[in-house]
Amino acid sequence: MHTATKSSKIDISLEKNTEFISKKFSNYIKKGDIIFFYGEIGVGKTTFIKYLINNLQNKNKLNLTEIPSPTFNIVNEYKINEIIINHYDLFKLKDPKELYNIGLFENNSDVVTLVEWPEIILNKPKNIIELYFSYEDDFKERKLEIFSEYRKEIINEFK
Repeated sequence: MHTATKSSKIDISLEKNTEFISKKFSNYIKKGDIIFFYGEIGVGKTTFIKYLINNLQNKNKLNLTEIPSPTFNIVNEYKINEIIINHYDLFKLKDPKELYNIGLFENNSDVVTLVEWPEIILNKPKNIIELYFSYEDDFKERKLEIFSEYRKEIINEFK
């Protein structure tokens, strides 16, 4: 098994840092990418995704939309010109068998798939980028680490 290449810990304690890193990260997104977002509630996963999608909308001269967490819907879809982004939140799922009903890994080559709470996924696809959000220093700081064997150029950009 390959050891994933990882970035350094990135400080995202301030929301403006989260926005900056997310915008920078959005420059590397391409069709077929599957991005897993790990971390506790409130650590910044959905905020990161909001800035990522809004930046792609802005770069494509589209109106910015609200980017809510799809906790209740399970998935929200965004069309940004030729890019379709499926934003999943698997927090409410309790059994891996429930994944078969939501189309999580269907047509992956044509979309960007963002997955919050991917811990329930037993068989990870090969083309993933993993973002780990964490609290540090008694919840005073938030950090981000990016792992990927699939997209090493992203890791190199965030070292």
